[in-house]
Amino acid sequence: MAPHISEFIPLNIAVLTVSDSRGAADDSSGDYLASALTQAGHKLVDRALCADNLFRVRAQVSQWIVDDNVQVVLINGGTGFNEQNRVPEAVGVLFERTVQGFGEMFRQLSFAEIKGSAMQSRALAGLANRTLICCLPGSTGACQLGWEKLIRDQLDVRTRPCNFATQLIR
Repeated sequence: MAPHISEFIPLNIAVLTVSDSRGAADDSSGDYLASALTQAGHKLVDRALCADNLFRVRAQVSQWIVDDNVQVVLINGGTGFNEQNRVPEAVGVLFERTVQGFGEMFRQLSFAEIKGSAMQSRALAGLANRTLICCLPGSTGACQLGWEKLIRDQLDVRTRPCNFATQLIR
């Protein structure tokens, strides 16, 4: 167990929006995540938008995984249950360890809002090279749900009994 830390430690976070239809001017989900993470005290160190292409997504995430300045990658979009959405296939193979409960908890929380449609979410998270990667659906509401209910507290070293932040500090 990591020692108790009583002072907030900001993390370096990159945000990736995966979309075939949105651009920088109308990326409300990416805007939300960038704003939420900075309001929480973290640092937005990079932000990108790319088409839902397995290899482009994998290349961008791989670049951040090997960058010692990036501790967390937040991805929005590309997690739905149709053949155009390729984020789980692009990113899942990069994980050294999958955060098994992330997708289950996200779908459970989503069920309260969207009922059975929640089962079509393929939200997932994992660790690669001491980088936490969280993949959320592309809607701003889903990003807000994921940030507020699952991610935000896990990126705070003061969260007990455990958090991811202590594993990401280099």
